[in-house]
Amino acid sequence: MDRSEFLELLSPEGLRLLDSLPPYQTEKDVVRLVSDLRKQGHAPGLVAAVLTQSKLRRKAVAKFGDFASRMLFTEAGLEQATRLAVAARHAGRFRSAGLTRVADLGCGIGGDALAVAAIELDVTAVEADEVTAAIAAYNLAPFPNATVVHGRAEDADLRGVDAVFLDPARRTAGHTQTERLTDPDDYTPSLGFAYELATGRSVGLKLGPGFDRDLIPSNAEAQWISSDGQVVELGLWFGALARSHIRRAALVLRGDEAYELTAESDSEDAETGELGEYVYEPDGSVIRARLIGDLARQLDGRMVADGIAYITTDHAMPTPFAAGFRVLETLPYGERDLRRALRERGVGSLEIKKRGVDVDPAALRRRLALAGDRSATLILTRIAGRHTALLAERL
Repeated sequence: MDRSEFLELLSPEGLRLLDSLPPYQTEKDVVRLVSDLRKQGHAPGLVAAVLTQSKLRRKAVAKFGDFASRMLFTEAGLEQATRLAVAARHAGRFRSAGLTRVADLGCGIGGDALAVAAIELDVTAVEADEVTAAIAAYNLAPFPNATVVHGRAEDADLRGVDAVFLDPARRTAGHTQTERLTDPDDYTPSLGFAYELATGRSVGLKLGPGFDRDLIPSNAEAQWISSDGQVVELGLWFGALARSHIRRAALVLRGDEAYELTAESDSEDAETGELGEYVYEPDGSVIRARLIGDLARQLDGRMVADGIAYITTDHAMPTPFAAGFRVLETLPYGERDLRRALRERGVGSLEIKKRGVDVDPAALRRRLALAGDRSATLILTRIAGRHTALLAERL
C-alpha cells in the first residue's frame, strides 16, 4: 500500500466503505464486489485499498480475534505482528515489574503497544515507516494513554520512560514480499543497539525462535513461547523484567491456558534407557530452551537415545509440555517391509514423526501407498544406534 492509497483508505469515505463490506470470501466473490463498487462510483485505488484491508482483517483473526475487525494492517505488518495472547503476556511483565511508562520501539502496526495500553499502562509507540506508523496510530486511537511517534527507534526520546520493548524488523523494508534477514546486525534497530540499551534499562526484546543461542547474554532471561503447537518467538528480558533465578523458560499457550517450564540454566540431559510403552515428543519451546532433561525427569522418563528429543516412559504421564504416544509395536524400518506391514494392518491414514533420521515424511507417505480405514502414527528414530520404526497412537 503506498501513501496515496492509504490516505484514501483513511478518508471518511474509505473507512465507511471498509466497514460496510461483507466478510471477505472467495476470489470469485471479490471480482463481483469490485464490479459493484466501481459501478457505485468509487475510485479504483480506494476499491483496491478497502478490499486489501478486508482480506487482511480476515487473515488477522488468527492473531487478533475479534479485534481484527476494528484494525488496519499491511501485509508485512500483520505477518510480523505479535499474536494478541502473546502480546498480553508481554504487557503483563511490565505491570508485574511495577513499570508503568513503556516505549515500544519499532512498534509495527501496534499489536504489542495495544496490549500494553489495554492494561492502562502509558505507552509511546515509535515506528520508522510512515504508513505503518499511521496504521499504528489508527489502531491505538481508542487509548488516550497511547502515543504514536513517526521516527527511528535509535532517535526516540526515552526521558520519562521506565521500560523499553523492542521488536526489531527482521525482514527487508516494505509492506509486501519482504525477505528474512539472517544477520542480527542488519535488524532494525540492530541487535547491538538493543543490547546497549539493555545495559542500563529494563528491556524486553522479541526475536525469532531460531535465534542463535550463543548470542544470548548471560544476564538475560530467555523465554521461548509456543502458541497452539507452533513456536512463535524468543523473548529476552533484562533488568526488572527478568525474573529472579530464571534464565531459561518454555511457555506453552493452548487456547486460554498457559503452562511454563523454567530453570536457572540449560538442563542436563536425562539418561538413555530401554524403550517403554510410551514415547513423548517435547513441545518445540521446551526443545529450544533445552529443558528436555528436566521434562524427562518430571515424567519419570528417559531418553530413547543421546541427542534425540524423544522421551520414553513406562506409564502414561499427561503433560502440556509434550505430545504423548502409546507404542503399539516395532515395525521393520526398510521401506518395502514397512509398506507391507502397514497394509497388513489396514493403515490408510498415517501421521509420520521423525527425529535423528534423514526422511522426508511427505515423500515417504506417498511412496507407502497407504490403503485401509485405520489411523496411526509412525515414529521414525534411532534407538541403541539402530534406525527404528514405531507404530503408535496419540494419547
